[in-house]
Amino acid sequence: MKQFKPNLIKLALLSSGLAFTSTNAIAQEAPASEDNLNVEVIEVSGIRGSLMRAQAIKMDNTSIVEALSAEDIGKLPDTSIAESLARLPGLSGERRNGRTSGLSVRGFNENYVGTSLNGRELLGMGDNRGVEYDLYPSEIVSNVLVYKTPEAGLLQQGIGGTVDLQTINPLGKDRTITFNGLLEKNGLDSANPDFDDEGHRFSLNYVDSINDDTLGIALTFASMESPSQEQHFRGWGYTNANPERAAAGVTVPEGTLILGGHDSFVRSSLMDRDSLAAVIQWQPSDKLSLKLDALYIDFKEDKIKRGLEEGGPEWGTSEYTITEVDNGLVTAGTVQGFHSVIRNDAESTEADLTTLGLNVEYEINDTWVAELDISTGSVEKELQDVESYSGVGRAGVEGRPITPRAFTMTSTGAVYSDHPTIAGPDLTDPNLIRLAGPQAWGHPLIGSDAQDGFVNNPLFEEDLTTARFQVTGAVDYGVIADVEFGVAFSDREKSKDNNGFFLTSPDYPNSGPIPNVLGVANLGFLGIDGVLAYDSLSLFNSGFYTSTDAGLVEPNRLGDTYTVKEELATIYAKATISTDIGDMYLRGNFGLQVVSADQMSSGFSVTSDAQGLVIAAPVEGDDSYTDVLPSLNLSLEVAEGQFVRLGASKTISRPRMDDMRPNNQATFAFNDQQISTTDPQRSAWSGSGGNPILKPYEANQFDLAYEYYYADDGYVAGSYFFKDLTNWHRTAKVVQDFSDVYIPSLHQDSQGNTPATFLGLVDSPEDGLQGFVRGYELQASLPFHIVSDALEGFGIFASATFLTGNFKDGTRVPGLSEESYQMTAFYENSGFEARVSARKRDDFATEVRGLSLSLAETVDQGSTLVDAQIGYDFSESGIDALEGLRITLQGQNLTDEETIQANEADPRQITQYQVFGRNFLLGFNYSF
Repeated sequence: MKQFKPNLIKLALLSSGLAFTSTNAIAQEAPASEDNLNVEVIEVSGIRGSLMRAQAIKMDNTSIVEALSAEDIGKLPDTSIAESLARLPGLSGERRNGRTSGLSVRGFNENYVGTSLNGRELLGMGDNRGVEYDLYPSEIVSNVLVYKTPEAGLLQQGIGGTVDLQTINPLGKDRTITFNGLLEKNGLDSANPDFDDEGHRFSLNYVDSINDDTLGIALTFASMESPSQEQHFRGWGYTNANPERAAAGVTVPEGTLILGGHDSFVRSSLMDRDSLAAVIQWQPSDKLSLKLDALYIDFKEDKIKRGLEEGGPEWGTSEYTITEVDNGLVTAGTVQGFHSVIRNDAESTEADLTTLGLNVEYEINDTWVAELDISTGSVEKELQDVESYSGVGRAGVEGRPITPRAFTMTSTGAVYSDHPTIAGPDLTDPNLIRLAGPQAWGHPLIGSDAQDGFVNNPLFEEDLTTARFQVTGAVDYGVIADVEFGVAFSDREKSKDNNGFFLTSPDYPNSGPIPNVLGVANLGFLGIDGVLAYDSLSLFNSGFYTSTDAGLVEPNRLGDTYTVKEELATIYAKATISTDIGDMYLRGNFGLQVVSADQMSSGFSVTSDAQGLVIAAPVEGDDSYTDVLPSLNLSLEVAEGQFVRLGASKTISRPRMDDMRPNNQATFAFNDQQISTTDPQRSAWSGSGGNPILKPYEANQFDLAYEYYYADDGYVAGSYFFKDLTNWHRTAKVVQDFSDVYIPSLHQDSQGNTPATFLGLVDSPEDGLQGFVRGYELQASLPFHIVSDALEGFGIFASATFLTGNFKDGTRVPGLSEESYQMTAFYENSGFEARVSARKRDDFATEVRGLSLSLAETVDQGSTLVDAQIGYDFSESGIDALEGLRITLQGQNLTDEETIQANEADPRQITQYQVFGRNFLLGFNYSF
């Protein structure tokens, strides 16, 4: 049998302090020989070393993968896992609140990407399965492997792919203690007086192997306080303008649209995260080894959003004048007649994540190994989102001054200025502004004008327990080199308790002064001087407001309160291929997973009585089914360093957990004609809800790739893939029984007749939608030293991805950008390091938080982000006292790229415009 002769970089990896999960596979394929032992082992650190190790991982794998390797212990190429992953070919990052947090793999966002830590499923802190990658400290990660094609032994699969975060394996490593420190400053000055634009990060890594290298220990503590700033214009939408409101000489054609209003703000936030990770490896004998790893994250983020909510033409007032029109859009005018609502909104998120795993490996004999892996994880998250309203006095009070404005539509949304003829109130005057809703917002439960604020307070809990047992052995059966058999179990439960409260000032029905004025929030980016700033979260937590449970009158509270459970049992088998085809060497794997799922969910079916009070009844739903998932991966070395890879598989992503709730929100039409019909399509009953019997998202996929590794630190590659989406979820009208919410005294017609049917239509997610995604990926790593020795240390890594795809109903694939590009140019020589990175992606479908913090679909216009880093490694300086010290200066978002969302039909109709500012970090890394 032909064997690969390991090159220098592979041997360097085998001895590197940054060992990765697939090291054993490399060792098996490269047995010691006289040639091997005579090859010098080289260690390469820094940017170039990171790229070389990642290249070796990619080249060695039989599946189509992308890899990311830390530059040194506790130091990924970027300060965030999300930022680093977003640079990989076929992957695109999504900014949220100014940070890259979400991630798309081959056009599918993180909800359709499997994520694991050391091969075990990793919990997120969000509403769904998707992992927010910026929440996990980069200091704990040694390598990241992104599987674009699945294999049977890979349990955490996703239609987009699988991201496996790998921590260091300390056994056999020399003692290393590493300090990392960063000072952070945001280039956008804080517009809020109680938040700063400076932060810091600190981490400590300890790695050691003791007791004759039978016990390895790795400990990491990481702490960060990271600030973020934002200027945010948010347009409500666009409606038909009244031609009669045109100024003299201005023509307003029929169908001309005008901005209906806005609620815009300046946001400041501080992310506070403390993390503790530990890995303990023990090898009491040559046959037995144990590995225990644990991770704890204590996460808190405080945000303040201060700004204005102002109704505009038609949606706020009919008192407006149109002064400019351009191709169907009002681009300038004046508006008056609206009492501005000053918003001092605060959000506080607190979450804890704990995960603990144990792996036991026993060598049965020289060729067979048994492995047991068990883990448990949990997440608890509480979110407080406080809205607080103030203005020139409570609604209904005579003599309150209105806020007149002139406006101009720009590429950033609306920009305002003073009205040319009418003077407005000073919204920063503490003697004028009162803590009371200036608009008549409220509910009969509290009073039609008594809503001075609102609190959304959802609580999330999630638990996951897994166990896996597998046996792996070498065989000599034709082309099959070894086989792997296993069984795995997973027990997962997620719950959401969606609380909400109306807030009323203690001065109601009058209004009172602001009790804790902090200063002024600057709204200069809107052309507005500012608004009065105060601490609404402290007011709420101190009991200042009168709170009333919104769940009494809002069906979406219990309608979005649920528990989802799922139990998965998986049997899998995988065979590894290794054979010669003429002068070519073929490797690969093929196998099968059989996944049996039991899913159960509980929640509430809710409706409202004639007085608007919520009526709720518990409901449950469950389903069981089995999926059979074959996979094949082949890697043919057609010439030295040149590989043709092929992949074919059936892949699934588990249903979204919020879609799996059994909840229904029912409405009843008090209409004699509808009550008398027996046709569910036209009955008096209707509603919306989830679907507890959803099947997984499903795709059949094909991959073909060519890779040419022309140097230890250089390669080119191109790939094509096609994903046939055979099952996706869509919202459809489903017939459902409403008898559990029927109340005889309520749900009858004027004659007292009972409805002829209890069946009606519910808007609910269902299976059956189909579509496709196909794409091309091009990538290259070019070290300039192969062009000329004078260019030693220079290099470029670049990629381009081109995607197309949609669903048969015309909707977009969530996370798909038709084009995305990444490029990193670097220089590293004699201790000096410099890197410039840029990444660009087209527009894509995504979600934002809408009413009551619910997720609403929208389109992000994409962005181009440019980052840079310079540094010096004093290990190259010859100064013994500074050995092990590295200093770096980083600049993120150097072009101050904006995030834009607009109506697809007309990109001038801006619905959201966000600017976050540049970010600068001064850091040091010291190892000894």
